[in-house]
Amino acid sequence: MCPDGYCYLAAHKYVVSLPPPCGIFLLLSARADKSNKLGVWYHQMDCVLLSSRLPSHSFVSARFQQGSSGLNSIGFAVIRKGCLKLGCYAIGDELGGPGQINHSLNKNSNGPVFHGLNAPGASFRTVGAEITQETGDFFVSDAEGDPDKPTDGFSSIDQAVNALREGKFVIAVDDENGDNEGDLVMAATLVNPESIAFMIRNGSGIISVGMKEEDLARLMIPMMSPITEIEDISAAASTVTVDARVGISTGVSAADRANTILTLASPDSKPSDLRRPGHIFPLKYRNGGVLKRVGHTEASVDLVALAGLRPVSVLSTVMDPKDGSLAGITVLQQMAMEHDIPIVSITDLIRYRRKREKLVELIAVSRLPTKWGLFRAHCYQSKLDGTEHIAAVKGDIGDGEDVLVRVHSECLTGDILGSARCDCGEQLELAMQLIEKAGRGVLVYLRGHEGRGIGLGQKLRAYNLQDEGHDTVEANVELGLAVDAREYGIGAQILRDIGVRTMRLMTNNPAKFIGLKGYGLAVVGRVPVISPITKENQKYLETKRTKMGHVYGSDLPGSLPEFANPQDAAADKEEDTQN
Repeated sequence: MCPDGYCYLAAHKYVVSLPPPCGIFLLLSARADKSNKLGVWYHQMDCVLLSSRLPSHSFVSARFQQGSSGLNSIGFAVIRKGCLKLGCYAIGDELGGPGQINHSLNKNSNGPVFHGLNAPGASFRTVGAEITQETGDFFVSDAEGDPDKPTDGFSSIDQAVNALREGKFVIAVDDENGDNEGDLVMAATLVNPESIAFMIRNGSGIISVGMKEEDLARLMIPMMSPITEIEDISAAASTVTVDARVGISTGVSAADRANTILTLASPDSKPSDLRRPGHIFPLKYRNGGVLKRVGHTEASVDLVALAGLRPVSVLSTVMDPKDGSLAGITVLQQMAMEHDIPIVSITDLIRYRRKREKLVELIAVSRLPTKWGLFRAHCYQSKLDGTEHIAAVKGDIGDGEDVLVRVHSECLTGDILGSARCDCGEQLELAMQLIEKAGRGVLVYLRGHEGRGIGLGQKLRAYNLQDEGHDTVEANVELGLAVDAREYGIGAQILRDIGVRTMRLMTNNPAKFIGLKGYGLAVVGRVPVISPITKENQKYLETKRTKMGHVYGSDLPGSLPEFANPQDAAADKEEDTQN
């Protein structure tokens, strides 16, 4: 019987749960199956479900569970107070009306979600949007997703900033997996011969100074190769080498190099205070820092600036003392422990800055009539790269509490061209319908997220690999690309600017849930976004579930159904209480 209050739809060897109150559903093309051994009436699965409670909508949760191997057709059960009785029933035609369901089900299992569609005659579709219940799943700690929480094995950005402020070293690593390099970093205004000697002993021997463009221009220090700077943003922007003109001998000693660095760091220095070539290697900091280029130059200057010091850094790449190669993460962590040096990930620094700095600007607001209803369109421009994003706002956000929100990644093929390879277009339409029905909510449309951040051209190349048998994850890996390169800090800043404080987030993606936490926003509930499963997108959706952790429907235990419009849910509870 349905002790948890859920209703079930049995399809071949699978079951779909229908959350209460599920309304009155009309079953088309029903045909009783007298061979039923389970006490459930069955019919052919070529059907459409309609809800009289919400016309042109159906409540469907995409949980398919293993049932009896003897089922060849499909059963249907529905409960709503006022339909039959408070309980779980099946509707039949020839055998005398409703019969109680006694098939035991475990509603919290997360079985193979999509394989049921391979069964003969198992065509299943819904009319209009699929309204699903809010759940309390994606169980994550309060710290998870917090931009201030350091990557495991690394120090916090605050620890690094405090160390720099005290004239100490920091080790900055540009990949938390240790695949790239780690640099010793110090504030240029606080160097002395002893600190430079330490860098020479433990680094590559090359001492660089990270400087902003205006300081290089003031000192008339030209780029070593202007063409390289323009053509390759990933390369360090090296200038000609310099020495201080006064107070040094050969320029190579630790004391001489410290003198040159202090000259570069002084706001009072003039071009005549330097001679070229020399033994110090200035590097041009790119405006925007690590938010523009993920490099050690940018990371070192950003960290020094966060410490409240003049934004001029000293850095040197750490080498492995055994063979002279670049130090790996193990060597870097050993050095950090031995010398009590904070070690930070540049990835953590990026998150830290994104949380604290306003990176978007509202440039226009307009009334936006749509096929779903009237919205207000807010256009935001990124201060980093000029990309324009849009937020469709419904109703009065007011105090910003309990707002229905969808953060949607751009997908030209799905959203505009109606590609059947993904469910992006269907999710976009469903989200707009749910927000319209709720009367209050926000949809943020993030551009630059095409193909989970790999771009349109690379997405099409990935499609070719998928046609050869790769799944969506394998295709990205084969191309040498990230499985999911999206970042949601810009979306979070847009929501904050609009006035959202707590939200019911429409998503199936735990990464999005976690990615929006910690930016001054609280996620108080999740609304699953369930779209039709087709032959073209079945493998794609299954891969997202099994390899990327996406959750569909009510796969995890959570709160009782609170639908997209909380007022409707409250009215249902009031009606239940009165009766």
